[in-house]
Amino acid sequence: MSTIKKEWVHEDWAVVILGASIIVISLLGFLLPVPNFNWESLSVLNTDIFNPKNLEILLIQFVLVIAVAMLGAFLTGKSIKHLLIVFPVVYLLTILALLLAGNDFIKSINLEAVIFSLSIGLLIGNFFKIPAWFRAALATELYVKIGLVLLGTSVIFSDILKAGSLGLVQALLVVLSVWYFAFWLCKKLKIDQELTMMISSAVSICGVSAAIATSGAIQGNSKKLSYVISMVLITAIPMMIFMPYLAQYLGLSQEVTGAWLGGSIDTTGAVVASGSLVGEEALKISTIVKFSQNVLLGLAAFAISIYWSFTQTKNNEAGRPEKPTLKIIWDRFPKFVIGFIAASLIFSFLVPTETVSTVKGSLKNLQGLWFALAFTSIGLETNFKDLFAENSKQPFYAFLIAQAFNVVVTLVIAYFLFG
Repeated sequence: MSTIKKEWVHEDWAVVILGASIIVISLLGFLLPVPNFNWESLSVLNTDIFNPKNLEILLIQFVLVIAVAMLGAFLTGKSIKHLLIVFPVVYLLTILALLLAGNDFIKSINLEAVIFSLSIGLLIGNFFKIPAWFRAALATELYVKIGLVLLGTSVIFSDILKAGSLGLVQALLVVLSVWYFAFWLCKKLKIDQELTMMISSAVSICGVSAAIATSGAIQGNSKKLSYVISMVLITAIPMMIFMPYLAQYLGLSQEVTGAWLGGSIDTTGAVVASGSLVGEEALKISTIVKFSQNVLLGLAAFAISIYWSFTQTKNNEAGRPEKPTLKIIWDRFPKFVIGFIAASLIFSFLVPTETVSTVKGSLKNLQGLWFALAFTSIGLETNFKDLFAENSKQPFYAFLIAQAFNVVVTLVIAYFLFG
């Protein structure tokens, strides 16, 4: 007979508590060293990666993240016993993904760690039978939302404002126009509402992070989230490679090219790589535009949660839809958004610049690690056979058409603002 554990706080509040704890500990001076994953060939793995110092850093990192995961399981009433079995497996698979992504050749073609962590999880999840209790212990949402709260510490408003307001103006125009077009297109193709919201946000705002935030805001299905993330990662690679050459063929300036790349390519790593292929000015502008879109992430998640509360109403006993009250809206509101915005505001206006510079490397490493752990978990719990049985190819067609619209509209806006 199974016992039901007590949930002390809702998962969203647990995420805010855990994310805030990591940030406070870092600001108090406990900075987790960043492990090294950079290596050239198999012959140097022992000296570059598997040396005692680096293994010690990885062990300290593991102790910290499993302690946070255990606290999260306790607060949300999940099985700590199962977590102690599952989490080390997820961590080791994630470290393998980070190790693969750290190879010099892999970095030269800019394949990000999330691609490997998701792929490793999908391979195991689709070719091996995973017990139900193992899948149940995968705290994907918890890891994703902790990463999103920590992401707020890297969204510094002064960095964007110093570089000029044009990037923010472009971000607003692109996000609004592309989001609405993608939403309209998905409705026309009769795609379900969860996928519609995730696809619209992923194409228009900032790819993977936007899809994750939107899924959290609408309490979306993690399998559908995996589908959208896969589409984002698949399309980002060819865009990253070919768009700089297309810009050169069109005779675009570095400023226009950078704004175009930053506004239309969906992952930050791919934007940086693509901008680097063009030149220093293109890299600078593309990064500013992408950061400007990242700033809008919290506001977008807030707006989406309000919209979702008003549109996804349940029927009352008389069969009529109930109007959402302020309490219902607050209950459905994703509390991790509060953590994200608070972290961004605190690091933008309250924490001294010197302190931000000191802690940003450690926090960036932990943010990336939580995201990678989440992607590994998403892969492990996703079965493509079930996924494609539930979803037709319509969402993929909608994503490609919306992405093409994004590329054209962003080019026009970038030309007028930066040309």
